[in-house]
Amino acid sequence: MADEDESKKKSGILKILIFVFAGVAVLGIGLGAGYLLFGAQPNSPEQLAAELIERNNPAPAQGEEPSEEDEEKAVNEKVSKESTKDGVFQTLYLEIPGTLTTNLKNSRRFLQVGIGISTQYDDQILKNVEAHLPAVKAAILATLSDYGEEDVVGREARKTLADDLKAAINEEMMRLEGFGGVEGVHLTSYVMQ
Repeated sequence: MADEDESKKKSGILKILIFVFAGVAVLGIGLGAGYLLFGAQPNSPEQLAAELIERNNPAPAQGEEPSEEDEEKAVNEKVSKESTKDGVFQTLYLEIPGTLTTNLKNSRRFLQVGIGISTQYDDQILKNVEAHLPAVKAAILATLSDYGEEDVVGREARKTLADDLKAAINEEMMRLEGFGGVEGVHLTSYVMQ
């Protein structure tokens, strides 16, 4: 009986060892195949880019002087091109929170507008407007109250209104900060009732 138990233990251990060695062999074969298929990439992206550049601009053979044409190409490649954005400044925007509502002059109707401002100076202009927002809103409402019903209808009327609002905001900012700087007023909502 003892021999039988001992032979069962040996055969069980032998089976485990066979499975372990078989698993390691399969794992090794899988890793090797994966490396051959996917891991052995001959060039990195940088090397591929360098090869493309070299293919398009072949270097002269060793010991050979570069030709005038090659030197001219090298000089031409190093010269930067003029940018079309050299004189362009970034436009900054600020939308005045909420809408402003006022009665129209000599009318039972009222006008409700949403207003945004823009500048190309710097963000200090927008910070100044935000700091004095109650005064700016009061100046806008005072300007709007001068308009009658016939003065706010149509595209030209809106453009005129926007120009007047810009002047009023800049006048108020000049009084408060010594500099206006608002370059555009944009009517983001426009309702007359």
